[in-house]
Amino acid sequence: MAQTIAERQLRGAPLCQTLHWLAAGEIDAARLTQTYLDAAVQSNARLNAFVAIDADGASRQARESDLRRAQGKAIGRLDGVPVAIKDNIDVAGLPSHAGLPGARPPAACNAAVVERLRGAGAVILGKTDMDEGPGAEGKNPHFGDVQNPWAKGFSPGGSSAGSAVAVAAGLCAVAIGTDTLGSVRIPASYCGVYGFKPTSGEVSLRGVAPAARRLDCMGLLARGVDDLAVLYHLLAGYDADDPRSRRRRVEPDLPDWEPGKLRVGLLADLRAWGTTDAVAGVFARALDTLAHELPNRRTISFADFPIPAARRAGLFLIEAEMLGACPAEVLAAVSPRLARLLDYARGKSAADYAAADRVADAAVLEARRLFAQIDVLVTPTTPQTAFAHRDAAPVDQADFTAFANLSGCPALSLPMGLSADGLPSGLQLMGPPGSDLRLLELAQVCAAALDATPDYPIQA
Repeated sequence: MAQTIAERQLRGAPLCQTLHWLAAGEIDAARLTQTYLDAAVQSNARLNAFVAIDADGASRQARESDLRRAQGKAIGRLDGVPVAIKDNIDVAGLPSHAGLPGARPPAACNAAVVERLRGAGAVILGKTDMDEGPGAEGKNPHFGDVQNPWAKGFSPGGSSAGSAVAVAAGLCAVAIGTDTLGSVRIPASYCGVYGFKPTSGEVSLRGVAPAARRLDCMGLLARGVDDLAVLYHLLAGYDADDPRSRRRRVEPDLPDWEPGKLRVGLLADLRAWGTTDAVAGVFARALDTLAHELPNRRTISFADFPIPAARRAGLFLIEAEMLGACPAEVLAAVSPRLARLLDYARGKSAADYAAADRVADAAVLEARRLFAQIDVLVTPTTPQTAFAHRDAAPVDQADFTAFANLSGCPALSLPMGLSADGLPSGLQLMGPPGSDLRLLELAQVCAAALDATPDYPIQA
């Protein structure tokens, strides 16, 4: 077996390339897994992407995968592929802290997505760090702040911070996170990786600690746009044990969009949305590059649906559900920041919660109106690039991402280029519910035209 692939090449490869190497026998799962394990351990003091690394378990899974391949009995598409899992998703034998303080027993069962990953032969490397409570900063006073690999001392976004950093820094092949108001797409943008939030209910949330059940969605993170489709096909499907899982009457829309004929929606004035000059400039260049692929453009307005107020209503749903779900001993040990957020919910009424829930209903109707006029909404993923951990987090980080969660729409962030200061920025594509496959196909077309997948900051 030839194993001449360099470490950096292994760690920086997209999933589809890794699958080819494994299938062709150019690399085995044991070496691949050990490469990622060594990188995760060596980098954790610097990046803090992982809260738990299961070296023994991952090595055993990799050896079992190599044995299956040697016998011609690979059990699935991801056999031998090392995957990182956000720490609010249950992995049997590992505790799920969900970013909160206090000891936890090891999970007795795998979450539904982990069941599917293991069923396809994936190697679970460990659990990734995340924000304490609602946040998009990658800050956690109990497990340490996650660092952006592009800039020392900068936020990677959140709350799926560790998962995005693990992908960008070459510490896993792909990673799984969750997305409640943009919690996968925001760190995807800040870290220059691909992040996908499917249609709500398409991927089971069984075995996932909830933030706000109506808004929560599984999220996929990878170094290549084609990788997202591989993961989506594996993980999507009805789960009778998940009360919010969608039983489809028909399969998702087929990938049959003709990009040049798509009705593309753009916002009228990005700077009125708080978009920085750096991001607005990268976005303008990306649109220029996509002039052939997305020529049919029209301006849309959210004048009758104020997104910042809706985003705040979504945050309140998270705060209220956390307040109701957290045991008293956990509430007593949370940070002052989270305590203030929970106190806000504590001061509200059941009527206030119902009013916030109706905002989500209004978002569903707004999405129906919007996608009767256009086929895809194109925006920056975030109004800004990554910011320093020492700075206050921008309040509008989720203004472009929250609508997909409130309305249940699929949305995807892909790299659109680097700002003048060398930080990544993401382009967001959003479609109507059920358009997941079409959105993935469009992302492939746009990614090929932009050619903006960065040279990831992978350090030895």
